[in-house]
Amino acid sequence: MKLLNKNIKYYAAIAAFGLIASCKPTINIDEPASNTQVDFSKYIAIGNSLTAGYSNGGLYLSGQQNSFPNFIAEKMKRFGGGEFITPYFSEEQRNGSGYIRLKALINGAPVTESVTTNLAIRGFNEAGATLYTRYTGTDINNLGVPGMRLDMAFANGVGSVAGNPYFERLLPENAPLTTTYFDYSTSKNHTFFSFALGNNDVLGYATNGAYTDSPTNTLTSIPLFTQLYTNYINTLTTNNQKGVVATIPDVTETPFLNTVTTQLLEQGVTASTGGVFTKIWISTANGAREATSADLFALTFDTDTLGKAVVFGNPRTAGYGLLQSNPLHDKHVLDKDEVLEVKNTINAYNAAIKNIADSKGLAIADVYDFMNKVKVGYNYNGIAISNKYITGNAFSLDGIHLTPMGYAIMANIFIDAINAKYNTALEKVDATQYPAVLIP
Repeated sequence: MKLLNKNIKYYAAIAAFGLIASCKPTINIDEPASNTQVDFSKYIAIGNSLTAGYSNGGLYLSGQQNSFPNFIAEKMKRFGGGEFITPYFSEEQRNGSGYIRLKALINGAPVTESVTTNLAIRGFNEAGATLYTRYTGTDINNLGVPGMRLDMAFANGVGSVAGNPYFERLLPENAPLTTTYFDYSTSKNHTFFSFALGNNDVLGYATNGAYTDSPTNTLTSIPLFTQLYTNYINTLTTNNQKGVVATIPDVTETPFLNTVTTQLLEQGVTASTGGVFTKIWISTANGAREATSADLFALTFDTDTLGKAVVFGNPRTAGYGLLQSNPLHDKHVLDKDEVLEVKNTINAYNAAIKNIADSKGLAIADVYDFMNKVKVGYNYNGIAISNKYITGNAFSLDGIHLTPMGYAIMANIFIDAINAKYNTALEKVDATQYPAVLIP
């Protein structure tokens, strides 16, 4: 799911950025694996934006180069891994879809700007949606498609000009409308696979305040999720191939939903209205109420709308979000009951993932468990890793996707899982060699 960042008011001043420790970290280099039962000769990576290397609100060349499957494939070469082809944008069109970068820090508050040069845009479809330059290289191994959902992987037309533009750019111009991502990704004659689909089946719902107004922000039912996941894994293991699957992280713990807080909004409103208004009113299934610290706001929430005359479906008077009679629209906040719904759904998805993986003898990269570690914060070879916006080093400026450092750490989660399950000895990635958010 493509998420664009905007400048956000009412930030508390961001603390001084931690410096990377000057001491050189110790990296353990393992001996070559003796386990010959794992064939890395044709590794494919199936997934969405995280697999593709999406970062800072866009897909572009340097992000693709620092995707976690690329890191894994590089380590596999020592143990028989073959060529790993990623559908890179050309150097001339290296900025791909475009992305955002940090322009400045003003009184500790971030100001971003859009990168709009050297894009890989060939035109627009009838609805005005972007069409990207088609990839015309040889058959690819990194099959990550930003925005891909598990349910949409089985749908016809997703690869058409009216469907997912990132999938459409991978297909030949005459590809039939019946080409599904499932068919496309399971026909590569692979020997090993990583599978990281499913988080978009809840992510869009959560980031849109549990408000459904598009197929991309619906919540896939647990029975359907289980059925589709089972079908996918059964097909990928038809010839007893080995692989690793990823659990789904708790998206409610990302910077996207933990940076613009109720407290910050209340402070901003109090200051801007001279204390006339001090609270934020939100819409919930049980009616309007004052926001609490348990309610989550999107990083992209436009604080300029507070107190204005805003229209969402029906005419509204001024005082948007500051009056009980004119609360914020449901799509702008994931209230505490919706947070619980999202968390319970993710837990159910992950239970299904683990059961299916165990039944096939697959490795499990527990990204959910890693996210729990990140939200608390920990030290990685002298670098502070957390879910803090910008300063946490793991997440890029869109608050959902990772930095190159974050993707390197994610690759190590997969590598650890592969080594533990198959008694291999893939080397870990030195994540300290890759940048986090670039500070101007």
